[in-house]
Amino acid sequence: MARLGWVSLSPALAPPGSVEGLELNTFPSLEALLEQPQGCDVVVLDGPPEAMGTAARRLRADHRYQLGLIYTSRAGDPWCAALCDGELPGDGAAIATAWQQWQERQPLFNRGQAPEGVDQSLLCWLWQRPGAAIQPVRDPGHAQIYRYPLVEAITADERLNSDGWLRQKEQENLLEGGDLIDRIRQCPACSSSRLNYVDVCPECHGLDIVRQPSLHCFVCGHVAPQQNFLKGDALVCPNCLSQLRHIGSDYDRPLENYRCRGCGAFFVDADVDVRCLDCCDVNQPNDLRVREIRSFRLSEAGALACRQGLGDNGAIGSYFRRLKLMDRGDFLKALDWQMAIARRYGKSSGSAIAALLGVRIENIEQLFVDVGEARATAMLEGLLERLQQIIRDTDRCMRGREDTLWLLLPHTSARGLDRVRERLQEGLERIQSSAGAAELSLKFVGCVLPEQIQDDENAALMLARLAGDLR
Repeated sequence: MARLGWVSLSPALAPPGSVEGLELNTFPSLEALLEQPQGCDVVVLDGPPEAMGTAARRLRADHRYQLGLIYTSRAGDPWCAALCDGELPGDGAAIATAWQQWQERQPLFNRGQAPEGVDQSLLCWLWQRPGAAIQPVRDPGHAQIYRYPLVEAITADERLNSDGWLRQKEQENLLEGGDLIDRIRQCPACSSSRLNYVDVCPECHGLDIVRQPSLHCFVCGHVAPQQNFLKGDALVCPNCLSQLRHIGSDYDRPLENYRCRGCGAFFVDADVDVRCLDCCDVNQPNDLRVREIRSFRLSEAGALACRQGLGDNGAIGSYFRRLKLMDRGDFLKALDWQMAIARRYGKSSGSAIAALLGVRIENIEQLFVDVGEARATAMLEGLLERLQQIIRDTDRCMRGREDTLWLLLPHTSARGLDRVRERLQEGLERIQSSAGAAELSLKFVGCVLPEQIQDDENAALMLARLAGDLR
């Protein structure tokens, strides 16, 4: 029976007498819970929203409750939403079911190994909560405005840059970003988002600028403040002494609307200096860093890596490495070279210079769930053998995302590209016929050079364009 710890954060709130199906333990404060040598399986925080948010931060920083289920008795503040598992899911049976599901997923993480270090702890937190995300919280008092409380709580002693860690895991394809929440600018010197945008003179960058109407004399072209043209009740050019009677024929009002009291310059639009309120660094708006704020959840490849082992970055990665893959930089150079040859000689010769084929293994994570590790591994081994039979010595391979492989096939026409696809599909059908009802799905995207090269497209842009058709 799961041990439920009910923490009352306000003296006015009384805990329930019992919770059906759970061993209820009540605590008058968070300190009372943390002093217990034996932790609770599930914790419920009961109190004002801000108090629950503060308590949730302390619990996630404690190694005993970093990964455990923490609920709130009522809606909390944004920190609660980012750190807890939501409000109570219902009666005791619903809590027991949620805990049972959490407990069943724990031994499946990283081949049964307990999470080690910050990286694995955060990935394990997501693994044990399918569909959960690491949420940002807006904090105007913080230099970077947005924070990720879960990352900060679990890495409290590591002083880890939360945003940097999330971006790194996204690049490693372990995490994927959610919907765009906000877009902010940061100081390039200290990464602070507390910035002051100041209008300044474009000539001397002085602050003391004023809006001041001016006149333009058509006779001599002189431009000066309007007050300089006033001579009694008439307008007289101070430069050529011509009397200005009719606007549009004798004079007009130019676009210059501002004057700098420091250097006397006239200008239409002021320049903008961005001054960091934390480090006092001064930059132009175009020099600021742009940071997109998103939530992050496990990607399909990340979930597979958590199941199959983080040490080798997942089962598919270990299989793909046997294909003598090129790194991304070398592969892009080879593809750029083939594209340059195709642009110069392909159209005149009328023959295909090369072809690019992208292969994505779909539903691999679900396959491990449906048929088990042994049979899923056997299917991947069979697919790998088929790939090794198809790839020629002159072909080049690169692993894209965790479940994606790119093949550069020199002197391959559209018909040859279709034949490669057919051979892979035939091999897959034989693998699946021997595996019974299990289905491993492949998705393809191809491009023949030079016919399908777009204007001003390089290798990186081509890969990005084709990769969109594989998702």
